[in-house]
Amino acid sequence: MDHDGFMAKPVARTYSRYSRDAARLLGLMIRSGRIERELTIAELAERAGVSRGLVHRAEQGDMGCAIGTVFELAALVGVSLFEADQSVTALHIANAEKTLSLLPRSVHPTRKDVKDDF
Repeated sequence: MDHDGFMAKPVARTYSRYSRDAARLLGLMIRSGRIERELTIAELAERAGVSRGLVHRAEQGDMGCAIGTVFELAALVGVSLFEADQSVTALHIANAEKTLSLLPRSVHPTRKDVKDDF
C-alpha cells in the first residue's frame, strides 16, 4: 500500500526481444501440439489442472505464465524442450550440477575503487 492506503500498482516488467520471441515460439509449439493431438483448450487445461485462460495465455506467449505450467503444457502435448531421451537430459543435469559445484556459491558485487585523492 502507498502512503494514502491504496494498493500500489505493480511495475510493468520489461523483457528482451529474445525472451519474448522464445515465449511466443514455445506458445505456438504448444498450440500446434495441442491441435495435432486434437485436444481442445478445455481438455488440455483439465489435463494440466489449470484454467482455459491460462492455456490460452501460454499459447499466446504470455510472459506472466509460470514456467512450470508452461513446461507441463509442453510435455502434455509432446513438445520436446530439451532432449527427447531422458537419459541424455539426466546426463546434462549431472554435468551442470558438477560444473556448479566447482563455481563459487554466490557472486558478490565487484568492488569499486574509491578515488579520493583530490
